[in-house]
Amino acid sequence: MAKHGDDNRTKRDDPPSLADYEAVFAALAHEARRHIVMLLSHGGGELPSGYLAARFHHTWPTTTRHLKVLEEAGIVHVTRTGRSSFYRLDRERVRRVVGGWLRHVEPVGPDKTWPATGPRSTRALAQRFSK
Repeated sequence: MAKHGDDNRTKRDDPPSLADYEAVFAALAHEARRHIVMLLSHGGGELPSGYLAARFHHTWPTTTRHLKVLEEAGIVHVTRTGRSSFYRLDRERVRRVVGGWLRHVEPVGPDKTWPATGPRSTRALAQRFSK
């Protein structure tokens, strides 16, 4: 799984790629990771890893593995200061990827139209290729 942000071609304005969908949904597939996202969402800014780990019954290494998965998916960002790590939710990434995916399941009705992107006639098409 590619880390979010490793590819300079990926910009915030670009629509999410299949790799973005896979990374985010795979990371959110586990209940503990969804819980971490909720904690970060309600906690506001940054939360220390110790605070997050204290909210779970599993071991410290398990918590750090879950945090690493979220970090690699680009869902959270970490700031390390000495031995301390502080995690912050990337709300925009979650909105962009999850919202982008949800747009694929919107119903298509007769009122939905798409702008034409190709040539409007065979003559225009022929002119495009004769240049």
